[in-house]
Amino acid sequence: MAPGPGARPGWSRRAQYGLFFSFLAAIAGLLIGLALLALSLVAPTAYASVRGAALDVTAPVTGALRGVTDTVAGLFTGAGNYWDAARQNSSLREENGKLRRQSIQARAIFGENAQLKAVLALREKEVATVATGRIVGSSLESERRFAVITAGSGDGVSVGMPVRSAEGLIGRVIDSGLTASRVLLVSDRSNIVPARLLRGGQPVIATGRGDGTIDLRPLEVGRNPFKRGDLIVTSGTGGLYPPNVPIARVIRLDDDGAIALPMADPAKVSFAVVGRPYEEAALPEAAPSSAESPAATPPAGAG
Repeated sequence: MAPGPGARPGWSRRAQYGLFFSFLAAIAGLLIGLALLALSLVAPTAYASVRGAALDVTAPVTGALRGVTDTVAGLFTGAGNYWDAARQNSSLREENGKLRRQSIQARAIFGENAQLKAVLALREKEVATVATGRIVGSSLESERRFAVITAGSGDGVSVGMPVRSAEGLIGRVIDSGLTASRVLLVSDRSNIVPARLLRGGQPVIATGRGDGTIDLRPLEVGRNPFKRGDLIVTSGTGGLYPPNVPIARVIRLDDDGAIALPMADPAKVSFAVVGRPYEEAALPEAAPSSAESPAATPPAGAG
């Protein structure tokens, strides 16, 4: 049946019952509260018993709700800890990589400083030092072996001057610009260095092979004096390279010679010293022999 003209929209008997029971519940709650308040004032002991009984009744529900709350909080806390740990792990990896790069840079700087100190000490000892320069390039793949140093004619460098480092002989200058020079390495095929075997002093010839190694041949044919690990130094013969400069170390024996690796690798050496060509001391002139008789004086009046 349709509602009367005086009925309000949305109003029903169910809503009336709900409102009525809510009113009753509110009144009952108020009465219970007043009763408990009066009981706590009049009979505190009895009120304590009632409060204990209420605590016993509500404890399981409170415990269950606390468990659910702890579980949910644990899930959120665990998720937060997981993401925080992941973020910290990523940060630690980044910091570790940064520290590793700094360590590599520090080792490179330390090695370069050590080479520089060695070169400076060598320059102080070498009385024939012309200039000191940094090695800025070298050929590794080509058969021709060159290096470029940052010292040129403006520093007093000229073609033919020997170049060495603290580790050993590098080569000789073949081109000289104002601020840079090109060096023919000892491993080049056209570079021949008079040398000697440090162990025993046998004279040898060191010739570059064009592949980064040096070919060693003794001057005495028929006997191979080399051993693996032998050190080869300059002999000073020829007047270009000063004596006793390390050249190479023997790595394997050949039929009548040996193959050696240069002591100074331009790819690993940062600094080089340019010196003046070595000149052997001139031999003293021979005095006239006492056996030679002076020229006879012609007799007086000889016609």
